[in-house]
Amino acid sequence: MNYYIVIPAYNEEAFIALTLQSLVEQTVLPKKVVVVNDNSTDKTAKIVTVFTKEHSFISLVNKTSSAVHLPGSKVIQAFHKGFETLDNNYDIIVKLDADLIFPSNYFETIIKHFQSDSKVGMVGGFCYIEKNGDWILENLTDKDHIRGALKAYRKETFKQIGGLKPAMGWDTVDELLAKFYNWKVVTDSSLIVKHLKPTGANYNKAARFKQGEAFYTLGYGILITAIASAKLAMMKKRPLLFIDYLQGFCKAKSAQKPLLVTEEQASFIRKYRFRKMKEKLFQKFILL
Repeated sequence: MNYYIVIPAYNEEAFIALTLQSLVEQTVLPKKVVVVNDNSTDKTAKIVTVFTKEHSFISLVNKTSSAVHLPGSKVIQAFHKGFETLDNNYDIIVKLDADLIFPSNYFETIIKHFQSDSKVGMVGGFCYIEKNGDWILENLTDKDHIRGALKAYRKETFKQIGGLKPAMGWDTVDELLAKFYNWKVVTDSSLIVKHLKPTGANYNKAARFKQGEAFYTLGYGILITAIASAKLAMMKKRPLLFIDYLQGFCKAKSAQKPLLVTEEQASFIRKYRFRKMKEKLFQKFILL
């Protein structure tokens, strides 16, 4: 199976060479890698250019945009810029962050998952961060969720879900829509990826409001949003973030922001979320 990779990059001179080196050392090489230099002010473009000269499957695209980082929209707009340069001769499309180091068998294993079942629509490994000299799981999400840093999609799935949405919540709505269309989402705990820059390192209060807005645009409703906000705040060990998330949700609701999904899809998402919550509560009850 042919796989193409798009990597949005903004001021990643400290990491991009490590990411690209881990890609050129894959046991199954990508057919194409596009790095989108999104208005970087450092040496990101120069570093990528070195790789483009040595590896014909790597290319560089330059994009001009605001330096303001709001999760979701900026990175996905950059992804779209890179995706537009690709042809249609791929079986798997991959969106990666520019601060990752992959094990050499990462994409060989990803491909095997796709080949094992034609209904597998998305596959990913797990991000680990360095802490006190050890690499530990970056435990910000459930184990059945693929992090936005390393998304791999079957072409048919990618097209059916309508590609990636340029808004915060894109890396949740993609999986929920995949499930809506009866695709399987697979995570592989054996695939340990080093994440060199922890998620949210540059997030400000406006970005946290955007998280609450994302819960609204996903069609969660207030109850699921409250539970999701509390869980996320506790996982980040910052309980007061709960307030920012709820404020973001309420502002989006008052402004009647458009949803990222249809009413039918929103209904499916709420039912799916409630079912997952009940399953987890039941599992905890059994353990007790």
